[in-house]
Amino acid sequence: MTVSLRAIKIAFATTIAIFLAQLLQLDYSVSAGIIAILSVLDTKKSSVRIALQRVSSTILALTIATILFQFIDFSTLVFGLYLLIYIPLAYKLNVEVGIAPCSVLVSHLLVEQSTSIGWLTNEFLLMVIGAGIAILFNLYMPSKEPQLLVLRTNIEEKMKQILIGFDLILTNGYSNKKVECLLNELSEDLKIAEKMAYTDYNNQLFSPDKDYLIHYFDMRQQQVKVLAEMSTDLGACSLPTKQTIILARLFRQTAEQLHESNPVVDLKKDIQSLLNEFRNSELPKTRKEFENRAALFILLNDFTRFIQIKKEFFEQEKA
Repeated sequence: MTVSLRAIKIAFATTIAIFLAQLLQLDYSVSAGIIAILSVLDTKKSSVRIALQRVSSTILALTIATILFQFIDFSTLVFGLYLLIYIPLAYKLNVEVGIAPCSVLVSHLLVEQSTSIGWLTNEFLLMVIGAGIAILFNLYMPSKEPQLLVLRTNIEEKMKQILIGFDLILTNGYSNKKVECLLNELSEDLKIAEKMAYTDYNNQLFSPDKDYLIHYFDMRQQQVKVLAEMSTDLGACSLPTKQTIILARLFRQTAEQLHESNPVVDLKKDIQSLLNEFRNSELPKTRKEFENRAALFILLNDFTRFIQIKKEFFEQEKA
């Protein structure tokens, strides 16, 4: 939620909450507006959850205050005793978000020297109105799906460029600097995308148990970590062997088939074929050939992980 949208929501929610409290002839009507300010949060789910916790906290606070004020006295010391009892209980019951506003409501009882049904109802309604109006205004949250789809496209495009870069590094000895820059950009893009996906998910009050885009970006994040590991091993593959050429082509082939709906079955077969090629090929004759073969084998194992991550994602989403 942008700062301007948040400011608009707070201003209108606060004003309407105060007007409504005044219309119902509630005392301390401004408190309803203050509660509304505190209850306009970043997502729909958080607004509803916090509002319910504050209403529960209000019931707890008013109950404790009524018992103490009735059986001891309306005094500052008793108000302090109320805080000593109420605050630990609020934390234990996970309703601590209501400590500040509920204690303000209890202070009204202290000022009025009364815990009558009328005053208790007055304080409870102030909380319900403030939190309720805030929820109504937070029901409008612009969807972030268009931005998420753009991010998804950009992320896939950068991953394609990295895989093509791997191909060029193996076949032509190109510099790895561009790939490193793309990996850094991808890491930042994925952090933004994942945060945005969670926000969008929490703005759906009746959302499913799992969200596709959250899982999708998590899958890509795992793959990018593997690509970063592979990038560091590319420098050791300096000899233009048959296996090097095959692996380079496999990188380019993967780049062309990177789209999210690809079950990667064919790519798994191609990797297995290359593994068989490694096993059946002539053993290295020199130390340099051995090191090159070992580096290629490490790359191939990492690339197998890269493909397996996508395969598991596809199977989980299909299930």
